[in-house]
Amino acid sequence: MSTIAVIPARYAATRFPGKLMQPLGQKTVIRHTYDNTMATGLFDDVWVVTDSAIIYDEIAGHGGKVKMSQRTHESGSDRIAEAIADMDVDIVLNVQGDEPFVQRPVLAKLLQAFEGPQGARVQVASPMQIMTDAAAIADPNRVKVVVDLHMNSLLFSRSPVPYHRNQDLQPVYYQHIGVYAFRKQALMQFTQWPITPLEAAEKIECLRYLEHGIPLKMVLVSYDGVGIDTPEDLVRAREWV
Repeated sequence: MSTIAVIPARYAATRFPGKLMQPLGQKTVIRHTYDNTMATGLFDDVWVVTDSAIIYDEIAGHGGKVKMSQRTHESGSDRIAEAIADMDVDIVLNVQGDEPFVQRPVLAKLLQAFEGPQGARVQVASPMQIMTDAAAIADPNRVKVVVDLHMNSLLFSRSPVPYHRNQDLQPVYYQHIGVYAFRKQALMQFTQWPITPLEAAEKIECLRYLEHGIPLKMVLVSYDGVGIDTPEDLVRAREWV
């Protein structure tokens, strides 16, 4: 299978505009994401796709591969689909631009979800990790996922799901990590669907797949890193560099 990684990089983020160009150690956030994705050695190619001349110049100026979006997009997946439409590729891995601490074991395990007879049926895969901190579970900036017995997604939400009504049991809470792997055909199909009701309400784009009956294969990982959604996240991320 031919496999590429694509990093959608929008400059005007709603909660933290310009976050991808913020300094993180000796590099910007977006360069950390690109360089760490390249360093995994898992991909035939790695691209950044952006709507910003500033981000374009940042990547191109340091020898990276970058494409400028030709249209306005509502989601990172839509942006990636435009970029890969004419590429001959089987699996496309979407690395969020605000996840600078990309780790090879996580991405390798994600790609393994497509292998073998069971993997042949997987259309979309994404990683998750167990949450135990009550404040993190309640934090709407941390997306939670509920899965079935086969580790297929049932629901993504910014709310603490499942609801802990039975106090005799301790539910397991999973945090969704913002990395996706798609079969190209599934991604291109995604872009043909309008935004769905749950997706619009939660501002979680992968809900569009669920609302069309396509579950995500969730891969359980141990992830040490900081996704940068807010200025406070950036402060924490700087402790990692």
